[in-house]
Amino acid sequence: MGCSEFRLVLKLELHEIGVNMSDLNNVDLKEQKTREDYPRPQFVRKDWMNLNGIWDFEMDFGKSGMERKLYEEESFSKKILVPFCPESSLSGIGYKDFMNMVWYKREFNIKEISEKRILLHFQAVDYHASVWINGQKAGEHKGGYTPFSFDITALLKVGANTITLCAEDDSRARFQARGKQSEQYYSIGCDYTRTTGIWQTVWLETVPESYLKDVKFYPNSTAGLLSLKCSIEGPLKGLTLRAEASYQGKAMGEEAVLVQGNEVNFSLALKEKYLWMPGKPELYDLKLTLLKDGAVTDEVDSYFGLRDISCEKEGVRINGELIYQRLVLDQGYYPDGIYTAPSEEALKEDILLSMDMGFNGARLHQKVFEPRYLYWADHLGYLVWGEYGSWGIDITESSALSVFLPEWMEAVNRDFNSTALVGWCPFNETWDRNCIWLPDGTYKSGVKQDDSVLKLVYEVTKAMDGMRPVIDTSGNFHVVTDIFDIHDYEQDGTKFADKFEPMNKGGETYVTFSERQSYKDQAYFVSEYGGIWWSEEDRQGWGYGQRPASREEFLERYRSLTTTLLKNKRISGFCYTQLYDVEQEMNGLYTYERQAKFNPEVIKEINSQRAAIEE
Repeated sequence: MGCSEFRLVLKLELHEIGVNMSDLNNVDLKEQKTREDYPRPQFVRKDWMNLNGIWDFEMDFGKSGMERKLYEEESFSKKILVPFCPESSLSGIGYKDFMNMVWYKREFNIKEISEKRILLHFQAVDYHASVWINGQKAGEHKGGYTPFSFDITALLKVGANTITLCAEDDSRARFQARGKQSEQYYSIGCDYTRTTGIWQTVWLETVPESYLKDVKFYPNSTAGLLSLKCSIEGPLKGLTLRAEASYQGKAMGEEAVLVQGNEVNFSLALKEKYLWMPGKPELYDLKLTLLKDGAVTDEVDSYFGLRDISCEKEGVRINGELIYQRLVLDQGYYPDGIYTAPSEEALKEDILLSMDMGFNGARLHQKVFEPRYLYWADHLGYLVWGEYGSWGIDITESSALSVFLPEWMEAVNRDFNSTALVGWCPFNETWDRNCIWLPDGTYKSGVKQDDSVLKLVYEVTKAMDGMRPVIDTSGNFHVVTDIFDIHDYEQDGTKFADKFEPMNKGGETYVTFSERQSYKDQAYFVSEYGGIWWSEEDRQGWGYGQRPASREEFLERYRSLTTTLLKNKRISGFCYTQLYDVEQEMNGLYTYERQAKFNPEVIKEINSQRAAIEE
């Protein structure tokens, strides 16, 4: 089967699927646009097919579909637009109650079976996915944020083929990472509408018998070289791997090595050095070619940046330059797509909106963002911290490791090569189980976190990636961390400043929950503050502290809080909560629809003040 035929057949089949709706709303899915962008932008092959579009869909409230063998059914009663989750309006379903199990199905045609392998990729399915091809089990995957794939070649036949997927999702489970998905019926506080099932691109890819499975980049900006660790799948006899780097079309270096094992390690020297820096995103193009007995058998296009990261008490250095991190909290939610951006343009626009207000990066909060977002962060010079949707995992027991660690390792592996990604943060605010917030604002502990869970996750992360700093748990309760970060939502500018002033004079470091964590001369980072809630309308909402009486009062408070952090000699960065409103949480600088609440130039002027560590 030729690859061009493969793509053509699938494109035609996409348009042949029916669109009869039986159901919950009257959205005409034929009029809806789906996501067509390439889902893995730093590891690109030409021979691929996007399977987004209209699929059959079924809700399985009784979780009896396995017993009823729904994977053998010819069709389901509803239609859904993939990759949008069924809770979203873009999906055509818009059902927001709990769905503990859902089913998907679609067909595609194969004209002939060639010698190439066919891989079926799911970029993200929440949470436990089981996949069948033509009624035969292809495999399973647990984890709602990371990609997985199956070699389905042996399960295919000439003619019509059927993909069936079952997704089991229980956001109330004690050992399922849910992030900000609400455990209650309603979206409430800083928890929002749930996401169930497929929420990123589904696609097919053809690969040869021997192919490049994975690659890790280790840039060295001082030496001007790129080290590579490549993984090869399939027979190795007669294979050579070639790497070619270029910058704006100009050849920068080439290296070829004989493949003698499934892992290939080598370095590529660059003729000229162009350093990637925040706001100055110099990037090299890279072509990786696998040759068998001198003939090309596999080709992958990629890119990389020359960017070294170091972390010391003063803060994070990029290529030797101390960088003050002016970050904003980004939740990665969209009014119409929930977890899924309606378009690639929307991903890019969120970064540009942030930069318009003088931020140079973001905490990608309680969610593993789409690879296309990281692509634009790399290309726009926008710093990001990689996090996980850790809320929902009960880390008071060491058994949490068996669930959390494999999922987190997949996330680190997926985003390892991102130039813009400057640090890892697996957990956020690891509150005790059955803890209580008292009326006076104090915290009463419950069943405490198992510190060994955080320690081991930190150590595994450092073993996987020794280049980046790791924060064990953002805000609390630190066990072992490269950066000591805190969260503080004090709204009174004077009281806020009083907490940090001793540090500015060489005195005691301000530590939240001092009975549970201690500062050990690390870089100091206020990774959540502000959260000032404001809306044009006088309506119910949620935010931190008392709502300002006017726009002017908001800006005065924002200036006071932010300037306090910028002018402190011991603080290496801040992260303001948050970029845009999400549902009832109205503490964004933009509305949920991404309309600016305040003049971006005013916010930018405040954020762009020279920081004390830059002087």
